[in-house]
Amino acid sequence: MLRYKHLAIKALAFSMCMASIFSLQTQAETTSYQALTEFGENPGNLSASYLIPNHKAVVPELNTLVVLLHGCVQDGVELANNSGLTALAIEKKFAILVPQQSFENNVKRCFNWFSNQDTQYDSGEMLSIKNMITTIQSQSGAKRVYLIGLSAGGAMVSAALVNYPNLFNAGAVIAGLPYPCADNLTKAISCMKNGPSESIDELANFAKQIHPEQRYWPKLIVWTGKNDLVVNPENSHQLTAQWVTLTQANKTPKVEQFADYRISTWSDASGQSLISFVEINNMGHGIAVNPDIKHGGIEGNFLLKSPISSMSEIINIWGI
Repeated sequence: MLRYKHLAIKALAFSMCMASIFSLQTQAETTSYQALTEFGENPGNLSASYLIPNHKAVVPELNTLVVLLHGCVQDGVELANNSGLTALAIEKKFAILVPQQSFENNVKRCFNWFSNQDTQYDSGEMLSIKNMITTIQSQSGAKRVYLIGLSAGGAMVSAALVNYPNLFNAGAVIAGLPYPCADNLTKAISCMKNGPSESIDELANFAKQIHPEQRYWPKLIVWTGKNDLVVNPENSHQLTAQWVTLTQANKTPKVEQFADYRISTWSDASGQSLISFVEINNMGHGIAVNPDIKHGGIEGNFLLKSPISSMSEIINIWGI
């Protein structure tokens, strides 16, 4: 009798093990990134991958798409995985789109944020990204679209928010730059080192000239490391000020001071948060990760250990 009991236990254990393996295989199959091959015009000659978790929201209007624009020399999907964004998408059931730059387009694999033909409305890389987004929106049923970018990708986020304000609910620019900041490589280097040459009013008026009747501008989260030696933190200050002017937010922010970082938040007259500015002490150029928290990301190139996780905090602020 005892022998049969042991055999039953082994059989149960084997069955549970196989079920677990099958479950992991099924999860991997339903949450792996796929290549986006058909999305209309692609004048920027970009590629893309996407992930759509197979559990749509009960209310389709709440389906969400998050777009990630990588920095130079980076693989976008790898950045999504290592920053914690992929794990957050699987848990919270939102779709991810990851446009990818090539070495053929840019020798450092940067999005060409300093090229007019790639940043202007419905032109070059900007149009390619827009077409990717609208295609995945259709496939996923996403009614809400959010945009996150690091460094050169952050500069492209700035351009996209100005060009297509009605396409996005909000954006996050990490170690990036305002738009416009440069229209050639020489100006780009100057802007990265010193900040934009334009005044805050000039930056805001540029956006208004593109959309003179625009009353709504997407919410924005800006991140910078105070020790960033690649992109001068002044760019983040100017971008924040540009958006405060555009959105007509209250001039005085609410400031939350923590031991190693500070979050400033600007709201509208009704108290709704419009712009957040996160400044992290003793951090250089990259995305903040905190491996000690759930989905906080892992350390790596341009993934810098911090008391706060960029992706986790961004998704939390947006209420996704």
